Amino acid sequence: MQTLALSTITSSHVDEISASKNEPEWLKQFRKKSLSIYQELPPEVSPLYNKYTDAKRMDPSQVSLAISSDGAIFEKLKPRLEELKNEIHIIQSGTGIFGINIPDELKSKGLIISSIYDAIRNDGDLIRKILESSDPKEDKYTALNHAAFNSGMFIKIPKNLVLEKPIHIVSSLSPDGTSTISRNIILAEQGSKASLVQELYSPKGSKQQAYMELLTADLQPNSNLNITTFEALDQSSVSFSTRYCNVQQDAKISWYLGLFGSMLSRYRTNYYLNGTGASADDAEVVFGHNEQSFDLAANLIHQKPSTEGKVVQRAVLKNKSRSLFKGMIRILEGASQSKSFLSGRSILLDKDAKSDAIPGLEILTNDVKATHSASVAQVDEEQIFYLGCRCLDRQEAERIIVEGFLEPMSRSMSYQVRAWIAYLIDAKWRGRDLVIKSDENLRAIVEVEEVRYKEADQLETHYKYR
Repeated sequence: MQTLALSTITSSHVDEISASKNEPEWLKQFRKKSLSIYQELPPEVSPLYNKYTDAKRMDPSQVSLAISSDGAIFEKLKPRLEELKNEIHIIQSGTGIFGINIPDELKSKGLIISSIYDAIRNDGDLIRKILESSDPKEDKYTALNHAAFNSGMFIKIPKNLVLEKPIHIVSSLSPDGTSTISRNIILAEQGSKASLVQELYSPKGSKQQAYMELLTADLQPNSNLNITTFEALDQSSVSFSTRYCNVQQDAKISWYLGLFGSMLSRYRTNYYLNGTGASADDAEVVFGHNEQSFDLAANLIHQKPSTEGKVVQRAVLKNKSRSLFKGMIRILEGASQSKSFLSGRSILLDKDAKSDAIPGLEILTNDVKATHSASVAQVDEEQIFYLGCRCLDRQEAERIIVEGFLEPMSRSMSYQVRAWIAYLIDAKWRGRDLVIKSDENLRAIVEVEEVRYKEADQLETHYKYR
């Protein structure tokens, strides 16, 4: 297997990718144009954010690229894949697709889950339109993905299909040390409804590995997507992800993001609310320790009337970890009667932890509601003292404070998503492997989360004497 460092990438490597996949001419030219843009752009294109970015922590000389990897699964991930073998799933390992499972009944109804290369061969015009819809000039790493993607997947939920069970997406970096540049597309046709759970893992490595993703979620009118992403890469790895969500009339997307792993996580999400009645709901949880760095951006672009957007981010930071949250509410002319909310909050459990938040507003029309807020605070020592008086040590007290800090945003999540987040936080706090497993710990958490808000609902609806 021939590899090269990201720092030495040239048009020859891009040509080799195209030749190995027998790509059409338009895609070859698209790759070459994007590569030149990647080589020209700085790591952060915005002067406002440039001084805050940690993107340079990725060392291009250490990141190895290959046209194809060995596709092996690292040992600690195998139990998780065994649990998912009968679920709807697609497994990506390195540059290859390790496995796809679609029940025959859903195949007959038109559900498609395939590699991006199969999608290009089978529906080239559609894929070309989606690939070219994102501008490589917006971001250096978007341009890199356009130029050098060596893997990817395509998921299409056909018109009016409602999936009762989630589609599981498991992506793992290869044990051979090579990096993955993945181009992923999710298409929800009119009236469809589906949930997707994305899990990102990597083996322990001696040098940097990168998982770089460019994902487009295209929601046609009256469709509904509920997406959950858990990033649990080893801290020798880096993760770069850019998401474009095109939400048409009366469509709705809900995205829950949990960031727990990697040395550097850089996530960009743009919600284009381009149909009347479109809505987006984004909830992000960050838990960092050691010297981890999290660079998050979320933008709500209201293009049509009566659209709604909400982004809520919560970061918990220990040791010397740091986070940067930035976002923009942009309400364009003609998008009257729209509502938008953007919030980023961080709690610092150690004095060396650091967090910055830079929310913004740009409103170009009247008759709208828009709010943004940000806060960063050290853990309250009075709360620690109070809990210490109840015979809790400092670590136990911090755990309870963190649970209370995250609780308000968890109400919008399903009990299963709350359980997975709680499980990964507990695993990281106790130093266990960051891999979701249906063990006793998870079963105990699920049991609690399943009834957690049912009791509250009963109290809220109980008759009140006056």
